[in-house]
Amino acid sequence: MAVLMKILQLVVALSALIAIHEAGHFFWARIFGIRVDKFFLFFDIGGVKLFSTRSAWFLKLFPKAASWKTEYGIGWLPLGGYCKIAGMVDESLDMESLKKEAQPWEFRSKKSWQRLLVMSGGVLNNFLLAIALFIAILAIWGGVYVPNDYPVYPNAVAREMGFRSGDRILKMDDYVPQDFLDLQADLARRQARTVTVLRGADTLTLYIDQALIGAVLNSPGLFDAALPFVVDSLQEGSLNPGLKRGDRLLTLQGSTDPWLQDVRAWLQAHPDTCVYEKWQRGADTLTLPLVSDSTGRAGVLLSMPMAQRRSYSIAQAIPAGAKLAWKSVGGYLRDLRLVATPSTGAYKSVGSFVAIGEVFPSAWNWYQFLYILAMLSIMLGVMNLLPVPGLDGGHIVFCLWEMISGRKPSDRFMQIAQIVGMVLLLLLMMLAFGNDIGRLIN
Repeated sequence: MAVLMKILQLVVALSALIAIHEAGHFFWARIFGIRVDKFFLFFDIGGVKLFSTRSAWFLKLFPKAASWKTEYGIGWLPLGGYCKIAGMVDESLDMESLKKEAQPWEFRSKKSWQRLLVMSGGVLNNFLLAIALFIAILAIWGGVYVPNDYPVYPNAVAREMGFRSGDRILKMDDYVPQDFLDLQADLARRQARTVTVLRGADTLTLYIDQALIGAVLNSPGLFDAALPFVVDSLQEGSLNPGLKRGDRLLTLQGSTDPWLQDVRAWLQAHPDTCVYEKWQRGADTLTLPLVSDSTGRAGVLLSMPMAQRRSYSIAQAIPAGAKLAWKSVGGYLRDLRLVATPSTGAYKSVGSFVAIGEVFPSAWNWYQFLYILAMLSIMLGVMNLLPVPGLDGGHIVFCLWEMISGRKPSDRFMQIAQIVGMVLLLLLMMLAFGNDIGRLIN
């Protein structure tokens, strides 16, 4: 059931994003009187269509659809969607129609600035959707973050980089991180060369080995919050009834001030064990037992970091949502820079629909769904802005070149560029699917 729920969310999200993106091209094309021959969700390779407004049964139900100039439909290959705009060199590579004399309702007959808006419409829609979603999220649920006030408990990769339990990260180069949950992403995206930490009473500078940045990307839980073992409450049937709220463990088998993670690991390694340790209760130091059950648990609920929540009115959510969208665009651009730097190994983290599907929760949650949808919309917008032929960004570059130089690229050049772009995209898709298959096998 969990897998089916993830698949459902993935299909709904991608369908919505593709439709909204292509609607941006469609809208501006119609504004300028350009004919749109086809508007399809997914690709109808080989002419195979799951749905079409040109099908006999649809025309029988809606006879007026026969006069529509645009065919609306759903293809069988769920790798995207497209708007087939008359008089434009696109992924269909339909060059025969371009051999005829240009018509006033064709894309190629319009001014360069009009064509620029048509090609930018999809990306613009993606960014507007992300902003709208972030505004809605902030207005309904507010903003949540964990302030960077906690020391870190590093994993093995972070320890290799020089971090130690209890370090508090102050700066990454000249950047001062604000959200504890973003520390790992900040370290990777900014490719920080130095990190300033507070270790005890000393301020130290760690020099980051750039060869480990790739490991950072593929090392979940680089930084956990290093927390003392402080009792919040006891579970029903706990074997430690003598403990009270606020009690702090001071020693554990010879170590002093053990971190929560260390205590958990020790308990799991010593089931059915009772040890007497020192505890702090208010101003007093007591010797009390710490007992683990047969599963290596103490039956103690602990004091955890408190996420900060800020409520927003609609008026406040509008600028805050736009700011969050801009921050997300910047973060994704840094991700792409990492992917384009082979030495980081970030290309190994590129994934296809399988990886995207894993991001969704196993049960429906509107907050998570809308947040993921907003992030995917930004990803789709940024990816389409890349100056690669075959993507919107490639067409935008050609339009800008024409506006600056006054020379329009030939149809033959556009055809070759489109083929090159499609080959590059195919190779990227193969990399993504290959990475997903490798992760599934491992």
